[in-house]
Amino acid sequence: MECVFGLVGDGFALVVADTSAVHSILVHKSNEDKIMVLDSHKLLGASGESGDRAQFTEYIQKNVALYQFRNGIPLTTAAAANFTRGELATALRKNPYHVNVLLAGYDKDIGPSLYYIDYIASLHKIEKGAFGYGSYFSLAMMDRHYHSGMTVEEAIDLVDKCIIEIRSRLVVAPPNFVIKIVDKDGAREYAWRESIKDTSGAPTS
Repeated sequence: MECVFGLVGDGFALVVADTSAVHSILVHKSNEDKIMVLDSHKLLGASGESGDRAQFTEYIQKNVALYQFRNGIPLTTAAAANFTRGELATALRKNPYHVNVLLAGYDKDIGPSLYYIDYIASLHKIEKGAFGYGSYFSLAMMDRHYHSGMTVEEAIDLVDKCIIEIRSRLVVAPPNFVIKIVDKDGAREYAWRESIKDTSGAPTS
C-alpha cells in the first residue's frame, strides 16, 4: 500500500513518501527511506517493487553524479527527468523496472519543478502528483486545497491533511511518512510523520 506524492510551491518543491517495506502480508520495516537525494538540488521519490526501486534509483543517482564528474556541471532537473525517462523506456523493451518516480529539483534560473515518470516511461511536468494506493486520497486533497505559490507552511499543512486522510481511509495504511524539500538552499530532509517507531535490537526484560 505504497504512497508517494509531491507538489511545487513558491520557490521550493517537496516530495513525501511512506516508509514501509512490505512483502505479501508481512511488514519488514517501517523506516525505509524511499526518497533519494540525487544531487545537491534534486530529489527522487520512487514507488514499486523494492528490488527494482533500490536498483533503479541508485543507478540514476550514480549516472547523474558521473555526468557531473565528466562534464563539470550538473544536469538540470529537466535533463535528469529526460535521462530517467530514457532509461525506463530502454528497460521497458528488455527487462522492465516496475518503478514509478516523482523527480523534484531546483534550478537557479528556472526555479523549482516536479516531474512525473511512470513505469511505462511516460513523462510529464506537473505541479502536484502522486503514485500508489494513497494517491486516491492525496490527489483528492490536493485537488481541493492546492494552489500555485503556496508557502512552505501551507504546503506542509496540506501534506498533513493528505497523510491524515490516507491513514483514516486506506484499509492497510502505512504508518510513517518522510517529507523532503528542495529549494535554493539544496535538497534535504524536512520532517517525519511517525505513528510507529522501529525498535532495533532484542527486547529488554
